[in-house]
Amino acid sequence: MKIGIPKEIKTLEARVGLIPAACAVLIEAGHEVYLQSTAGVLSGYADEEYARLGVRLLADAAQLYQTAEMIIKVKEPVAAEYTLLRAEHVLFSYLHLAAEEVLTDKLLSIGLTAVGFETVEENGLLPLLAPMSDIAGRLSIQVGTHLLHRPQGGKGLLLGGLPGADRGHVLIMGGGVAGGNAAILAAASGASVTIFDYDRQKQERLRAIGPNVTALYPFPERVAQAVAEADLIVGAVLVTGERAPHVISREMLKTMAAGGVVVDISVDQGGCIETTRPTSYADPTYIEEEIVHFAVTNMPGAVPRSASQALSASVLPYAQKLAESDWRKHAALVRGINVEKGNLVHPALKHTFPDK
Repeated sequence: MKIGIPKEIKTLEARVGLIPAACAVLIEAGHEVYLQSTAGVLSGYADEEYARLGVRLLADAAQLYQTAEMIIKVKEPVAAEYTLLRAEHVLFSYLHLAAEEVLTDKLLSIGLTAVGFETVEENGLLPLLAPMSDIAGRLSIQVGTHLLHRPQGGKGLLLGGLPGADRGHVLIMGGGVAGGNAAILAAASGASVTIFDYDRQKQERLRAIGPNVTALYPFPERVAQAVAEADLIVGAVLVTGERAPHVISREMLKTMAAGGVVVDISVDQGGCIETTRPTSYADPTYIEEEIVHFAVTNMPGAVPRSASQALSASVLPYAQKLAESDWRKHAALVRGINVEKGNLVHPALKHTFPDK
């Protein structure tokens, strides 16, 4: 298999699809690996590191896409990449198509096979989404803590409090990987943390993080009360492959004190807060209902060195399987197919786009 790793061109995206060590494993297995020149530089990996391990460097994206059979990249293709994709390609990347109707239509018209990192599912888990959820959850608290500072438009609150001052209150919607990591960091800061999830087992694990963590079932009245009391809200709701449901309405958000902060990790899937709209690191925040919103669609792109290492460790075993001629024997990959030969394949996308 000829495997291509292009340079990411989404706004301020610095991750790379595979780090050199992961490429070396694929080469050892007999595959040819091609890298668009400088694709790894912003993650800390120079072209020379790839070349030394047998990766073939190509000067530009056009050559890369023309040569490769499988494309391994981090983020979904953007408009400038549409014309480079061909029906023969197998695209392996994050896609989040439920929130990307234009991209969905384009991939359908091209006729390629697209397997989404976020929909590869094994034993009820999402192994290729998990590492970036780890990072996004932790970043949500780091970012939220900073945005609560007065110069950033926040209410001027030290999230963890201190002697003589109140602790901040963090509300987290969703107790999965992202929400759980957010809770760990928020609790460690000293903040009071309330996290909502339907699953009692998750509630038990989350409550065990510390005495300042309360894990609850999301009864609407209780959620509304928590929103009104929150200083920082983290949206971390996930329904695999589907658009995220709005669990916090605009009317609920109006009860939050001015200068509060929302960080919606779910923005990749459309956002779980009604006032969420996608942003980029070039212009990451906006004010809505007197609340600072952060809704960057590639949050882990801010820490590309760490993110690329973690992503490669998770992606490599599945990339090895996908490079096999009989890769469809691997159920986890088959469950990850989003589109193929002009057809929607993933059940969640069929539900989201019933007319396609």
